[in-house]
Amino acid sequence: MIKVWFNHWFSTSYHIIDLMKKDVKEQIYVIGSNQRYESVLQNVCDEWYEEPILDTKEYIEYCLKFCKEHEVDVFVPRRKMVEISKNKEKFYALNVKVLVDDYQWIAILNDKAKTYESFNQSSRVYIPEYRVVNRLEDFEKAYMELDLLYERLCMKFVRDEGGMSFRIFDKQADHFKALSSYPSNKVSYEEVCKVLKEHKEFQDIILMPYLSGDEISVDCLRTSQGLIAIPRIKGKYRDEMIRYDNAIIEMCEEVLHMFPLENPCNIQFKLLNGKAYLLEINTRMSGGLYMSCLAAKINIPNIALQQLLGNRIHWSLEREEKKVSYIETAQIIGRKSINQE
Repeated sequence: MIKVWFNHWFSTSYHIIDLMKKDVKEQIYVIGSNQRYESVLQNVCDEWYEEPILDTKEYIEYCLKFCKEHEVDVFVPRRKMVEISKNKEKFYALNVKVLVDDYQWIAILNDKAKTYESFNQSSRVYIPEYRVVNRLEDFEKAYMELDLLYERLCMKFVRDEGGMSFRIFDKQADHFKALSSYPSNKVSYEEVCKVLKEHKEFQDIILMPYLSGDEISVDCLRTSQGLIAIPRIKGKYRDEMIRYDNAIIEMCEEVLHMFPLENPCNIQFKLLNGKAYLLEINTRMSGGLYMSCLAAKINIPNIALQQLLGNRIHWSLEREEKKVSYIETAQIIGRKSINQE
């Protein structure tokens, strides 16, 4: 039996855990934890715990203690992933393998500005023109420069996960119409300046042209047999197209030549006028990985686990263009009996 711990993962990792547990030789026993106890992930885990809210140093100590107390064999971190990567040797000392890449790569790839700097001179991976700012006057200057060159601009904080800070600048925002619509990620230049004016300096923001074309999310894993790369073209709704574009796959090969990641990652591109630009590199399994695995008939989470354990698995990929979607299903995550007289 192999004990695997997932800490504070997002809800769609339910499918990642389910895939990892589908092992023909070993029993994969999964321990899950989350600061929100009533997470649906508890239903796919064999043990479930509520996590405390701690600062970085205390959280690392908590993780080490948790691994020791629960006899964890493999740790699959999401929360504090960068810091855990920096402290991998402490986990190795407990004979715990960690499904995360080396800090020298993780630290760069989880910083969008440093990632783009790494590809500034690349002739095979294209990056959009961009500016990094942390003061209002620099923001205003950068906006004016890029606004002369591109139809629309966007911004996000350099350190961000899941695009939470992503905003598109809208010069023709209809504020009255917005009152009767769902909240959006559109914002005006004036609104942003008003907010930033309240801070002398702020966390680094990256400004760049808005890439209005398709978004392509590529789930990747380097193996001794070769690179697994499954590109998903994201649709407006729930459907995604699996299409093996050689140019996209070649860019992924170049990315992983420069950053030789050994664990699953997700490389994102976006098109502008038909040209694919690197958007970001996520150094973890993506929320949509299960869609790629379904379409390609491959189990990336389990292959990654076995590879980390030193086992070589022969894999094959069904390389066909397919459209894939998903549905939501209800699950019980808690119950309480009510006595009726």
